[in-house]
Amino acid sequence: MFTDKVVHRAEGFAELAGRALRLALRIADAQNLAEDLTAALEHRTVINLACGVVMAQNRCSQEEAMAVLTQASSHRNQKLRDLAAGILHRVGSGAVSTHFEP
Repeated sequence: MFTDKVVHRAEGFAELAGRALRLALRIADAQNLAEDLTAALEHRTVINLACGVVMAQNRCSQEEAMAVLTQASSHRNQKLRDLAAGILHRVGSGAVSTHFEP
């Protein structure tokens, strides 16, 4: 049997451990979100550039070009970012990079 003092200390420790765990989870969530947003910005550059290529080749609007890319991505069962990267690889030389500091 535990004394009241030991139980009280254990409860205090459990409360602190719970707070630390909640904080660690919030930090991990924030870090994951930041990584996801950075990746989205990087992929968005490739997708937008490929959209511009489709617009130039087909003399169409951005909305129509995105529809073409999306449809091609779906039909080929390929991620849009990978399809866009392939288009840019075929029409240009060199790597595509974003213009922001993560």
